[in-house]
Amino acid sequence: MSDSSNSPRPTPTTVAVLGCGWLGLPLAKALVAEGYAVNGSTTTPTHMLTLRDAGIRPYLLRLGPEFSQIDADSLHALLAGVDVLVLNVPPRAAAAGAYPALLRPVGSAVAAAGVRHVLFVSSTGVYPNENRVMRESDAVSSPDAPVDLLRAEGQFTPRWGQWLTTVVRLGGLFGPDRPPGRFLAGRHDLPQGEAPVNLIHLDDCIGLLQHIIREKAWGYTFNACASQHPSRSTFYTAAAAHMGLPAPTFQPEDASPSGKTIDSSLLRETTGYQFRHDDLLAALASC
Repeated sequence: MSDSSNSPRPTPTTVAVLGCGWLGLPLAKALVAEGYAVNGSTTTPTHMLTLRDAGIRPYLLRLGPEFSQIDADSLHALLAGVDVLVLNVPPRAAAAGAYPALLRPVGSAVAAAGVRHVLFVSSTGVYPNENRVMRESDAVSSPDAPVDLLRAEGQFTPRWGQWLTTVVRLGGLFGPDRPPGRFLAGRHDLPQGEAPVNLIHLDDCIGLLQHIIREKAWGYTFNACASQHPSRSTFYTAAAAHMGLPAPTFQPEDASPSGKTIDSSLLRETTGYQFRHDDLLAALASC
């Protein structure tokens, strides 16, 4: 009988996390803990040591108008030998109308490096603020879509099959260092008090992105947020009280409540991911 301990171990999947900030850094750390080899990018030189100490191979990289040859070289090095790219660059990093252009060098580098899978972190902000349930088919990505974020998504859905992309449209983000009690505390006469909230806790952002990589759920577009949608007035009043802050006040509703409700059932049914924080009011204790 052969000694299995002498058998060569499989090379771990290499994941690159482009954008190691509030979400990207804890995601990269979780992937390292799971046994992946992880490359990570930061725009801040002082964060390089933070990434290295966490077991992440760090790269200094800044996208945008000042994108240089040095940045291009860092981008190509970040993606060399990578199986999965987690593209986590928020739209606020670009001026209005410039987000697709900001990411264009990344698409070229993905093709040149032969990356096989892209996990594009997007937002439910792609949907109009209408009083109805929003499913993935209510906003279609394409290179000529009318919304910046949809055009950017479309850039990473290649027509020639070079790689497979899964787009995850996250609801509003909250969690450690981003407690929702501070979002509206003490503000007055706010609109849409009865509109539903569409939020997702950091724990679930990390967990579902890991789950997609682990389960190889490629070629999809998924909405991702908690299944419970309390009203803005209910949730943000409770969130402020949880932190001992003044409660916000809301205008009386003079018409039917408005506001979209994000449906993330496709993600749950397709991948089997179990959310940790579907009860948003209970999740306030985890911020």
